[in-house]
Order: sequence, then C-alpha cells, then structure tokens
Amino acid sequence: MKSSDIQIPVSIRRNPLKQCDLSYLPLDGAVAWNPLARYLKERPSFTLDPLFHAGAYYVQDASAMFVGWLLRQVLAGHPGAKVLDLCAAPGGKTTDAASSLRELYGDAFILVSNEVIRSRAAVLADNVAVWGDPNVVVTSSDPAEFGKLKGYFDIVIADVPCSGEGMFRKSENAVNMWSEDNVALCASRQKRILADVWDALAPGGVLVYSTCTFNDSENDGNVEWAARELGGEALRFDMPFDGPRRTEYGFLMHPDAVRGEGQYCAAILKNGKRNVVQSGNEGYGVGMFDRKGEIYAVPDFVAQQLQYIGRKLNVISAGTHAFTVKGKDRIPCADLALSALLDPDDFPSAELSGKDALKFLHKDTLVLSDAPTGFLLVKYRGIPLGFVKNLGGRCNNLHPSSRRILMDISRITD
Repeated sequence: MKSSDIQIPVSIRRNPLKQCDLSYLPLDGAVAWNPLARYLKERPSFTLDPLFHAGAYYVQDASAMFVGWLLRQVLAGHPGAKVLDLCAAPGGKTTDAASSLRELYGDAFILVSNEVIRSRAAVLADNVAVWGDPNVVVTSSDPAEFGKLKGYFDIVIADVPCSGEGMFRKSENAVNMWSEDNVALCASRQKRILADVWDALAPGGVLVYSTCTFNDSENDGNVEWAARELGGEALRFDMPFDGPRRTEYGFLMHPDAVRGEGQYCAAILKNGKRNVVQSGNEGYGVGMFDRKGEIYAVPDFVAQQLQYIGRKLNVISAGTHAFTVKGKDRIPCADLALSALLDPDDFPSAELSGKDALKFLHKDTLVLSDAPTGFLLVKYRGIPLGFVKNLGGRCNNLHPSSRRILMDISRITD
C-alpha cells in the first residue's frame, strides 16, 4: 500500500486548564506519547462544537505531538522555565509545551511563541488566547533578533520550515514544490536559523529540532552539523513506543508506521556549564497594566521577564487582555473569559444550550430574560465561551467579530 492510500485519523489534545467531558466526541483510543491526546473515529464538524471554540481541546496531528513528548524528556533531565518556540504558528506545539511547562512549574515559567510572518503571528496569538495560558508571550521577530538575548532561554524548540516530504500524502502542493534544489535550499536555510538562534540558548540548554520531512540532509545531517559547528551533542532517549523509528540522532515518524503524518525530531545539548535553574510551582501573583485604556493581566513571573525581552523583541501579546475602559465602564474582553486567570465568581453567568452557544459564536443577538442584567459570562457545558451585556430584552454580544462562526447555523437544533 502506498503512503498516499493510508487513512490517517484525526487526533485531538485536551486542554488541562479546562476540565470537561469530551466523551461526546467519537474517541478512538489514546495517542501513546501524549496522555492528553486521543484519536477520533471520524472528523466531526469542529466549527459546530462550542467547546472547540472555547479552547477545551486542540486539533493536532499525532505525529506532531511527538515533539511535545521529546520536550518532556528534555525537561525531565534538563529543566528550564524559560522556553522559546521559534517557528510556532499556528500554535499546536506551543499549546502542548504550555501544558507541560504549567504542570512542572505552575505559574513560574515563560514560553515565548514566535512567528516571523505577521499574518501567521496574528493567527498564533488568537490560538494562544483561546487556549488560555497567560504565561505564553507571542512575538513576531526574525530568528536573528533572538541572538540579542544571549544565553536567555533554557530550551529552544525549532520546528523549522522544510521541504515537506512528510506532507506528500495529503498535500499535492508539497509534491509539486519538491526538488533536490529545494531540499538543498531548505537545509541551508535551516542551518542559518539554527545559527541565528544558538546564542539565545543558555550553555547547558537544549535545542529541540524538528521538521516534517524525511531526508537526512534536513534531519540528522543538520543535527550533526549543529553539534559540530555550533558546539553541542545530540541527546539520546529510549524509545518506549512501537511505530516511531530511531535514526542516528533522533526519531522519525512515517505514515506507514504510525497513525500520523511525517515528522522528525531530535534534541541537541549545548556545550557549557548550566546555570542554576529555577524550580517550579512557586506562588506568583498577577499584575494589571493599563495600555491606553486596554487593561492586561500579566503573571508576575512573565512581567519580570518582559522587562528584559520586551526591549529586544516585537511582542504581539502577553498575559491576558482583560478589560477595555470606555468612560466609566470596564468592559470585559473575550480573552478573559477563556483565560486561566478568570475568576468565575467575578461575574454572574448563564449556561447556554447548544443552539444558543452557536448563536453566540455566530455573533447573533441572544435573549436571556431570566439572567441578571449587566455583563454576563456565558458558558456551555460549564466551560466559559465569552461575555454578553444583558440589557433585559436582549443582549449585546461581545464575541469578537474576527472569531465569529461564518457557517450558516439557521437549521441547527439542540
């Protein structure tokens, strides 16, 4: 059977910040290398699932989740509270990393999630806001800019642009774009990216390198080059799963061996003595910052780090956009409803039916005559979706226009 004939199941990863029952989805077994992930028997309409829009789970290819497994192996032996996801859009590896870091460090970590292309950075920032972890900072800077942060990051994740051989099965464009010259160009570009970011990695820190291609020149070849030319060594880890294949320096996922697309990943330990690493789960507070009438809630640990990195990088978002001040009113923002910083007791709430939840996400007018007037937190299955302002006879819908469902929902019933 050709790889193009293999049916790869859809997989999702649960958000531990938003505990809810996902058994209504067509679940079909666990993804071995991620305890939060499940395969699905079929692809549902995620657009019509309010909990998808609430950030209760993330749709991500199972092979791509293997990078998160490798990160957790790195953290077990080389813990680090300051992490960079260098090529992060649309946000799958970032949200996976945030869950691992929060489990290990509580509020005492910072994950800088970067995307150099502005349009993709906006998508990344939106997905991070929906996921709801305020310790993720989204930036849009060229990899060369990170060299100014000498030795700052304990761990760098570099899921670099590649020739995309692992996408051949599902992308005709990836096939059409492939050539030996393009492979050579990609390998050269990857070396430049690694060299650009290497100074930002602390001595004794670890770079997690990944691609979605199969050839050695972009995979093991670049790991060997980075270790030799930049100064480091490839880390070795046991393989406790069937399917992923060990290479000389890393791991390779192939659609004929795993239930996922093509993926390669490896880890490189940078030479040098490691500084003392901050241990996790310390208690940290949250600061409120007013930026021309826009109020942001930022965890103290992140705020402290932003004093340094904010002068050197183009920061798109940090913390949680909590309120907009208009006159005497503080209008709660959609991101606050989705954030781990939300205190549900701060707002009266209303539980929505499935039909009303979709109407809210479609940015239709709701009538909640039995609910208190004023700003209301609206929920579906107990999970916050956003805010409305209940005027009694109708509600002003505060769901962002940029996130509204465009699909026709007029025939949807509960």
